[in-house]
Amino acid sequence: MSSSVRGTQKRKLISDKWRSGFEIMVLSAPAIMLFLGFVIFPVFMAAYYGFYQWKGFGSPSVNGKFVGLGNYVTILKDPAFQQAVGHNFFILIMSLVVQIPLGILFALLINQKMKGRALIRTLIFVPYVISEVIVGTGWSLILQTQGALNDLLGKNGIKGVDWISNPKIAIWTLIAIISWKYIGFYVILMLAGLQSIPEELYEAAKVDGASYWQIQRNITLPLLGPTVRISCFMSIIGSLQLFDLVYIIWGQYVSATAGTSTMATYMVREGRLSNNYGYGNAVAVVLFLISLVIALVYQKFVLSHDLEGALTDKHESKRHHNRKG
Repeated sequence: MSSSVRGTQKRKLISDKWRSGFEIMVLSAPAIMLFLGFVIFPVFMAAYYGFYQWKGFGSPSVNGKFVGLGNYVTILKDPAFQQAVGHNFFILIMSLVVQIPLGILFALLINQKMKGRALIRTLIFVPYVISEVIVGTGWSLILQTQGALNDLLGKNGIKGVDWISNPKIAIWTLIAIISWKYIGFYVILMLAGLQSIPEELYEAAKVDGASYWQIQRNITLPLLGPTVRISCFMSIIGSLQLFDLVYIIWGQYVSATAGTSTMATYMVREGRLSNNYGYGNAVAVVLFLISLVIALVYQKFVLSHDLEGALTDKHESKRHHNRKG
């Protein structure tokens, strides 16, 4: 092949790369601008406000008092914040232990051919699509000391308990409500993952004499791994940022005494409700950093295997294309 032909092909390849890069830039520019404007910029502004003792009106440098890292030191030393962090991580662990396994089990059950399968799917998924306000209000009424649950227990000779205010019970009440609310979402994710598993694998395993549980352990669970890992990631981030259900059911101050406070409810209580917006912004930054670090660590050590597989497939496809060319 002559040098002129190679030069023409090289210029064409460079032109195609520039064209492709320009198209990507034009198409992604609106999303990038929205991300910068509504995610990155507010984070930097929150970090800036966090250096001030500020009431929330006017410029912090004019109407506030510069305290430097004072707000962040106070946050890390505050026992109430440490307690809230502990609640978040307890909710995180229990969500992984309860919701993900139950989501897999329900998905395996519903994936079988059975009568009323569509109705069961709908009933399991309905709690997830109900507004948190409705869920919180409904459960708060049911779980009152004189509520429907204790009334039902009393009619069956069982003494009711204080499901909401008792610190020894309230956190487990919250875990139960969260599991009821979000398990349908993970069931749908697992069902979607099950649909991607080739049916031929199951048929071959049955021909070889494998039992149902052997098939699930050796075929379903390994191939369902990417879906499980993504589900765990979403559960972790959601647990760290939990706010609405706690705030609706336990209110702005009861959550701390009942042992169900979270970092988000602490932020609202000590920031907006205490008219100390600088401190509230500092809490928001700490919450963001904790979530970011956990997300990066999880992606590095857990999700990286899935990403490496995708990149390997991409590189193999590119190598095959170049070899063919």
